[in-house]
Amino acid sequence: MGTPAVQVAERVYRFPTVGDFVNTMAIVQNDGSVTLIDCGVKRAPAHIVKGLKAIGKHPNDVQRIVLTHSHEDHAGGAAQVVEDAGLSGVDCHVDEAQYVETGTPPPRDETLLSGRIFQRLPIGGFTATPVANRLTDGELLDDELRVHHTPGHTPGHIALVHEPSGVLVTGDAIWNMASRRTWPVSAFCSDHLLNRKTAHVLGELEYQTVAFIHGPHIDTNARETIRGFLKSKGY
Repeated sequence: MGTPAVQVAERVYRFPTVGDFVNTMAIVQNDGSVTLIDCGVKRAPAHIVKGLKAIGKHPNDVQRIVLTHSHEDHAGGAAQVVEDAGLSGVDCHVDEAQYVETGTPPPRDETLLSGRIFQRLPIGGFTATPVANRLTDGELLDDELRVHHTPGHTPGHIALVHEPSGVLVTGDAIWNMASRRTWPVSAFCSDHLLNRKTAHVLGELEYQTVAFIHGPHIDTNARETIRGFLKSKGY
C-alpha cells in the first residue's frame, strides 16, 4: 500500500489515487477547512477519504472542490466527492462548465488523425456534476488560490498557484510521469499547439514548488525545472 497523503508544502498535500500517476491535491485553509483540486477517476474517492484521514480531516471538512478540467481522470470522482462533502457543486473555469455539468469530455484536436479517431469513440464520459462557481483568469479563491487560464488541453483548462506556500499545480498543461516532464498526449487535447503556447505562463509565475496531477511534485529548483523544460521545447 502506498502513502495516502504526501506533504508538498505547508498546508498543501497530494493524495496519490492511482499511485503517483494520478493525484488529488488538498489545501488546508487557515480555518481548518479543506480545498481539493481534482478528484481523479471514478474509483478515486475512497483514496481521497484515506488521504483526508491521514491529515486528520474528514469529507465534511471539504468546503471547496476545484477542477483543473473535465477529463475523466480529473473529474471522474467529482460527483461522489461532492456528495460525500455535502457541497452544491465544484468550481471550474467558465469555459469548462458545460462539460462538467453534462459529464461529457471536451472536443479532441481534429487536426490530428489520433484526435479525430478519439473524437468518434464513445469514451471519456463521467458522472455529470453540478458547478457551484464559474471561475475566470486571475481570480483569487479564499485569498490564497490564484486561477490561471491555460487553454489548449481543454478550452477551460486552468493551472493554480497557492500563493501562501508558493505551490504551482499544473493540471495537465505539463506532466511529470515517472519524474519525466512531458506534454500531455496530443490526442487528448482540444488544441495541442495552444496547450504548448499557453504553458509558457507556467514559466513566468512565481512559485517554489510545482505539483503535478500526473507524477510526483518537485520542491527543488522547481521554477527553473519548468522553465528549462519549456525552453527545451522552444517555448
